[in-house]
Amino acid sequence: MKGSRFHISRVGAWLITSLTVLIALAWVFPLCWGVISSLKPEDEVVRPYIELWPQTLTFDHYYTALTNSLIGLWYINSLVTAVGVTSITIFSSMLCGYAISQLNFPGRRYLYMLILACFMVPTQTLIINHFILMANMHLLNTWLGMILPQLVYYPVVIIVYKQFFDGVPKEFREAALMDNASEWRIFYRVYMPMNWGITTALAIVVFIWTWNNFLWPFLAATQNETMTVPVGITQVYNAFGVYIARRLAAAVLAALPVVLLYLFFQRQVTQAITLSAGIKG
Repeated sequence: MKGSRFHISRVGAWLITSLTVLIALAWVFPLCWGVISSLKPEDEVVRPYIELWPQTLTFDHYYTALTNSLIGLWYINSLVTAVGVTSITIFSSMLCGYAISQLNFPGRRYLYMLILACFMVPTQTLIINHFILMANMHLLNTWLGMILPQLVYYPVVIIVYKQFFDGVPKEFREAALMDNASEWRIFYRVYMPMNWGITTALAIVVFIWTWNNFLWPFLAATQNETMTVPVGITQVYNAFGVYIARRLAAAVLAALPVVLLYLFFQRQVTQAITLSAGIKG
């Protein structure tokens, strides 16, 4: 009886593993196909049959994308926008999470309920308001106009920090208060050093989300010189014509920074996504 149960469990584990591998291959194949196609001459890409490997390996499409477009400037715009949004979001969310968790002030519970309610409002519904505000303040096609509306996109960061501060033993705070430490000193000297791991994970995830964001940068940047990379590569069509391999090369260049960031900080990214998923669930 035990042997049959063990055999069934092994078969089930094998089936689950096989299904997982198949799903992973189905997910990664288009990415690999895009990278391989970007290394092919254009005539090989448009052939009516499938070739898994280029007969002639070429990097001309990457050279053309780098030299005949503004992708270098788009990288700078994306970097400034992503770093600005990440820095302000992390710092303000950390302070907000600490205040809601540790300080007693009128309306604290309602403020936290309001932040939780933000999950029920899709960010796309705020686009029109953001666009009108930025247009009235003459901030379209500027870095500040790209950064400010995206600061409200990540309420989950506040919630993660709040839950983390809730889990810190109260003895640390009581000991600091006995030493007449101010709230800022308690936050800076006691709580901040404890959350560098979560801060790093959240910062990487917010940076990747902001880098890949398309809708708001697409509306806020109407000039080629102010576009971010995800928006700028859509202009490759106008610059190059219908050249599939060149467009794929531009797409690979756009995704390369966040791919490298994920590979170097995979554990931190997984930790932040797990925390976010646990809160949303």
